[in-house]
Amino acid sequence: MREVLGRARAELSDAEAVQLALSPARNPLLSENMNLSTHSKLLRAMVHPSYTFRKKLSHTADSQDQRHRMTPASRPVLGLHYTGEPDYITPRLIQNDEAVRREYDEEMARTWEDIEGLVGRGAAMEYALYLLPNAVAIRFTESSDLLNLHHKHAMRLCYNAQEEIWRASWEEARQVRALEPEIGASLLPPCAHRAQARRRPICPEGQRYCGVLVWKLDLGEYRRVI
Repeated sequence: MREVLGRARAELSDAEAVQLALSPARNPLLSENMNLSTHSKLLRAMVHPSYTFRKKLSHTADSQDQRHRMTPASRPVLGLHYTGEPDYITPRLIQNDEAVRREYDEEMARTWEDIEGLVGRGAAMEYALYLLPNAVAIRFTESSDLLNLHHKHAMRLCYNAQEEIWRASWEEARQVRALEPEIGASLLPPCAHRAQARRRPICPEGQRYCGVLVWKLDLGEYRRVI
């Protein structure tokens, strides 16, 4: 930031530099509906910090995660991780109902039995793995610079995001905040950015507004199951 602005350390402290880059009140580009960050000389300073996460998501949530091309990951060759044992993610909504969860677990067990049955009858693993459900667990390592992580979290911390990727993004934001509070405080949903910039309407989703005043909550107070 000091290089971009031609300022000495005595003229621009670290805390002030972070605010200039990450506070929507100081940098209104952060509150735009479109992602304009790469067009700003100030915001391009955010490409230097980087973060790496070990993640475990369902195939469904991983497909959502891959849409963020600028937060790339080293994903597994799935067939090389197959053990024959059921390995899947259970959605929070299903976890909240014991009867539904029991039926879900039984269906997952039958799915893996079917895969093993095909393999046992000589089917190629390549084809048998097509029976894996969207809930199958995918484990991988993902890295991102702050510029693109910030944008991803602005999209996925919205309460309208798919539940599992929302929760993964929430956990990432909490981890960054624990290590670097000044930077982590900027990883927020779009309504929070717009509220800090005094933009109206605060929620950019129009009729899809979730009905929760999320911008008034601390990150640790976020609660949702859909």
